[in-house]
Amino acid sequence: MPTLMRALIYFSLLFLTACSQQVNSPYPAADADKSIVYSAFGERPKHLDPARSYSENEYVFLGNIYEPPLQYHYLKRPYQLEPQTAAAMPAVRYFDVQGRELPADVEVSKIAVSEYEIRIKPGIRYQPHPAFAKDAQGKPRYIPIKSEELDGIDRFEDFSETGSRELTAADYVYQIRRLAHPRVQSPILGLMADYIIGLKDLAKSLGEAAKQSPKDEYLDIGKYAFPGAYVVDKTTYRIRIKGKYPQFIYWLGMPFFAAVPEEAERFYRQPGMAERNFTLDWQPVGTGAYYLAENDPNRVMRLQRNPHYRDDFYPAEGDPGDAEAGLLADAGKRLPMVDTVIYSLEKEDVPYWNKFLQGYYDASGVSSDSFDQAIRMNADGEPDLTPDMRERGILLATAAQPSLSYMGFNMLDPVVGGLSERSRKLRQALSIAIDYDEFISIFLNGRGLPGQGPLPPGIFGHKEGEAGVNPVVFQWRDGKLQRHALDAAKRLLAEAGYPNGRDGKTGQPLTLYFDTAASGPEAKSRMDWFRKQFAKLDIQLVIRATDYNRFQDKMSKGSEQIFEWGWNADYPDPENFLFLLYGPNKKVGTGGENAANYQNPEFDRLFERMKDMDNSPERQAVIDQMIKLAREDAPWIYAFHPKSFGLRHAWVKNAKPNLMAHNLLKYRRIDSVARAAYQAKWNRPVWWPVGVTVVLLVAAIWPAVAAYRRRQRATAASE
Repeated sequence: MPTLMRALIYFSLLFLTACSQQVNSPYPAADADKSIVYSAFGERPKHLDPARSYSENEYVFLGNIYEPPLQYHYLKRPYQLEPQTAAAMPAVRYFDVQGRELPADVEVSKIAVSEYEIRIKPGIRYQPHPAFAKDAQGKPRYIPIKSEELDGIDRFEDFSETGSRELTAADYVYQIRRLAHPRVQSPILGLMADYIIGLKDLAKSLGEAAKQSPKDEYLDIGKYAFPGAYVVDKTTYRIRIKGKYPQFIYWLGMPFFAAVPEEAERFYRQPGMAERNFTLDWQPVGTGAYYLAENDPNRVMRLQRNPHYRDDFYPAEGDPGDAEAGLLADAGKRLPMVDTVIYSLEKEDVPYWNKFLQGYYDASGVSSDSFDQAIRMNADGEPDLTPDMRERGILLATAAQPSLSYMGFNMLDPVVGGLSERSRKLRQALSIAIDYDEFISIFLNGRGLPGQGPLPPGIFGHKEGEAGVNPVVFQWRDGKLQRHALDAAKRLLAEAGYPNGRDGKTGQPLTLYFDTAASGPEAKSRMDWFRKQFAKLDIQLVIRATDYNRFQDKMSKGSEQIFEWGWNADYPDPENFLFLLYGPNKKVGTGGENAANYQNPEFDRLFERMKDMDNSPERQAVIDQMIKLAREDAPWIYAFHPKSFGLRHAWVKNAKPNLMAHNLLKYRRIDSVARAAYQAKWNRPVWWPVGVTVVLLVAAIWPAVAAYRRRQRATAASE
């Protein structure tokens, strides 16, 4: 048989054999039935040191490796803090300037110091790490490490010995000191120095000491005086705060206040470590449910179950409807439920989306490129899945983000600013006319909720339904939110002295100015849309686009007139949003975050009362008064709260959106059998093109083969 024919036959046999196999999986076949979460990341995390990191893409990892004393309840809304490593919620005591303890209900002005006592659970242990390794004499194995030994270590895995130890209160105090470390450069030092007693002085002392020592030398931050945090006993520590700052408790749920062992700092500060990327920014050391087992940011980042993880259990209660949604099916089960989490590098949305559809990623967001393929709006205008997504068993979860986008008016401007009836009604008219419901539909694909005030959903003080309607802009009719008619806006505009968009005194058309740093095709379409909205009131809108630096300069000087701005919650407390309208925080003159430069004495008085109150009906009543003022004065048009859309496959269990917590991986459960079945179904090889190619190839070659065989027979006959 000719060699070519044999090759074709062998190829055909190989083809028939492969028809039953899944050939495009990016993962080893041996992992098919393992408890693994598959996800992706788009860029390398810059900081994995909890004192330095302040970025969402970094918290994806940090939140599952490090443990602050508090965490957010996974299921309950509004967002609630609860103990994590703490044995109970912190106990708070108040003292006057003489150091005398005060009653809990004392007048805020008499409080000089608030002292938080945190008691942690005993028996919590760190992940395996070479910083804890001990030699035969019980001394640190790698502290100090000999230079010749370090010369033979190129990867973190080359450290042959690891160890662990119990978490102590001293580890938490050490991390608070690290916030003042000049070589750490924590982004919250400036803020915390205004609250934590002695932190500013500690930063100054450490700065002077660092100047007098070599850059890589270990700086013993524990030997410097610091009254702001101290150890009571092995499992108890205290933090001292200036005055009363109730919002401090939310910081105790952030990685900045997670425990860092001193051994890790000593280990990583040794000569030669940083050159090998052996740092806390590269290899974290925590007590969380997972540790970073592989860090190859050009390919994959892998989290592995911490073998020393403490007893931790899935919550036994949640919100109404959680049980019916299957979110309490694992109540009381030990956490974490997944052994491994693999994040693969995906720089582009399209490859990520295609692999999600193939079942090789467990969950996905919804980008603009994939929106129409995944989402359609139902008859009520609500987002729903397309038939293709439903056929695949894909599930959709939506949640309003704890953030607000708004259009701001510079309250120092002579036309749109001030608290006069003229300017107030002008702003109210614009609040009605600028149809952000339409904006959400056109520019956000429906991924937003029209704002009713400064507080987003999920924050204490926000009200849902009819009770939460902004009556200046909307009305509640037949159980639905409805924007006031344009005639109402025109009436307000006339009452403001601008009938038909003209100054009632001069007859000149009203021209307003929109300052922005936005650029590009998408920005142009948005600006064109805004022009049309203002034109509904016969107002001419002039767009003043500048570069970002110039825009920031105009904002700081108060030379802008109308602008776009937004705010994401640092913590879920109304103070974190309402302070944006507090007069003393105005941007002009103080550099604060009150970008509109709004200043209403009554609002400011209420804010000063509200900010120090605990969540209660009394606090809600004060917030209601503040929101009423903010709606009527309208320094902002409360545009929208962004809405997150998340898709997941049906095999991903316990996936309730929680936009404040970062330690979500421990609650996940994966049905690996269902995942494997989906992958087999939706990745069946399409072999018919190959078969057709083989047939065509045989047809093309056969005449040559037949001619060859005829010549062979003719030669044999002549002989």
